[in-house]
Amino acid sequence: MTTFFPSEWTMQSGVMITWPHEDTDWAYMLDEAVACFVEIAREISKRERLLIVCRNEQSVRKDLGEVMNPNIRFRELPTNDTWARDHGPITVFVDGSPYLYDFQFNGWGLKFPANYDNQITKSLYLSRTFSPKVGYMSLLYYVLEGGSIESDGAGTLMTTSQCLLSPNRNEHLTQPQVEEFLKSSFGVERVLWINHGYLAGDDTDSHVDTLARFCDVDTIAYVQCDDKTDEHYASLKLMERELKSFKTLEGNPYRLIPLPMADARYEGEQRLPATYANFLIVNGAVLVPTYRSPKDEQALSALREAFPDREVVGVDCSALIHQHGSLHCVTMQLPYYVLED
Repeated sequence: MTTFFPSEWTMQSGVMITWPHEDTDWAYMLDEAVACFVEIAREISKRERLLIVCRNEQSVRKDLGEVMNPNIRFRELPTNDTWARDHGPITVFVDGSPYLYDFQFNGWGLKFPANYDNQITKSLYLSRTFSPKVGYMSLLYYVLEGGSIESDGAGTLMTTSQCLLSPNRNEHLTQPQVEEFLKSSFGVERVLWINHGYLAGDDTDSHVDTLARFCDVDTIAYVQCDDKTDEHYASLKLMERELKSFKTLEGNPYRLIPLPMADARYEGEQRLPATYANFLIVNGAVLVPTYRSPKDEQALSALREAFPDREVVGVDCSALIHQHGSLHCVTMQLPYYVLED
């Protein structure tokens, strides 16, 4: 049996998002959050199908207004929150056929309720949301979030030790045991462990998709901090050193593309985890979170270098960081064959 874990730049059949509502943590700023989700929906549905999980389809149709188009489809389900990257299905291909992995989502180590979100993937599968070609595998005995792993689609998985070895996830397992599980489950040859780097205000225990991302098999974009007065400086410099030590499967250094450290934003005294690494690759484009900052253009320019054959589009995600996430966190790509017309 051969298992293949595709990269995000693999051709997609669609993207899944989970819509905010008045019983989520967005309640106090729901209009602002919805406006951001509408813009994300606009950019995705221009290019591919968009699956929206929501409590009330008619309400979301009203939110979308003129953005509604034939690429958008809905499934009504109860939800706790909106972080589809972490409660959505992770797709692998087993002997060439797509399978949805359904890991346990426990609110990032039991920090937040996830009783509804943890049932979304199974409910979508049982409601025949996906192509009949798609299989399903329950892995609810293992806690894993999509934002915690990066695949280059060629046998390498990248992750962070702070997240995958954190308490209240799979603390009964050692690092070698976690690595063996990742290799056997995803069919990868090796795991690159990042041991440094964090973002203040991040609830995920340093998901890799907030820090460093594969852009192709030879290229990693990462958050760089050159401001010695910034609290992240020392840790991100150590992460940068780690990334410089990583080698491709061919034994060459990676081409590293630095992304600017986003301007510090606060809610009260809490710094918010704004990051340009939380971009989403879709068919023909890269959607990049922006934060109404002069640094936005610097980030877009860097990612144009990383993705010369794709359109690089900024999406204002200033609202999303108020709940400690960004654009990649609220989306989950669904590779070819998963969604059909």
